[in-house]
Amino acid sequence: MFKKLSLELGGKNPNIIFNDCNWEKMLTETIRSSFGNQGQICLCGSRILIERSAYENFKKYFVEITKKLTVGDPLDETSKQGAIVSKLHFDKIMNCIETAKEEGGKILCGGNAVKLSGRCADGYFIEPTIIEGLTQNCKTNQEEIFGPVVTIQPFDTEEEALQLANATNYGLAASIWTQDISKANRMAAKVESGIIWVNCWLVRDLRTPFGGMKNSGVGREGGWEALRFFTEAKNVCIQF
Repeated sequence: MFKKLSLELGGKNPNIIFNDCNWEKMLTETIRSSFGNQGQICLCGSRILIERSAYENFKKYFVEITKKLTVGDPLDETSKQGAIVSKLHFDKIMNCIETAKEEGGKILCGGNAVKLSGRCADGYFIEPTIIEGLTQNCKTNQEEIFGPVVTIQPFDTEEEALQLANATNYGLAASIWTQDISKANRMAAKVESGIIWVNCWLVRDLRTPFGGMKNSGVGREGGWEALRFFTEAKNVCIQF
């Protein structure tokens, strides 16, 4: 018997940043979308695309803020980064960082395991990591890492930003940062993702559809889409 199937799968989500965005809000939310829960959120933005005119300035501040994210015991109020979920996943992420180096990536910050003492001595911790200098078709920019690892890439035009954003087999979520609403709408219409955030990240309303395109899932959760998925239409025909 055939069964309905709804799957929310992985992502390699782009964060598209134009130079006309609200700079302070963008930096704050990009830090969250990069390293929230140590990057172990399917909706995290792991590919950060920045308009070239703002690239160097973004890199300077993004690296500076990231270096201040203290890795430590989650019960310590000063800690900003906790543990990786398992030894298996820890090893995978560290291997991904080594692969990025082999592909020619430059580690701007992080890239190392962290050994803690005390209660978390046996935990699996990794520094938040930023990598630049990689091509879009490399393994690091194509495969989901699901950890505190992001890549940054410059773009010159909207068309190039779209090409980079759509150049993976995933299509779960994307963020677009600009104060030009016409540009935001043009980009949102053409980015191949099931969820698009404009000037925000992880804003959820359960009445709206949730799900991905391409290899990021099948079906939708939330709103009328979920209601239709979990119910069966019935045809009642009465002849008088």
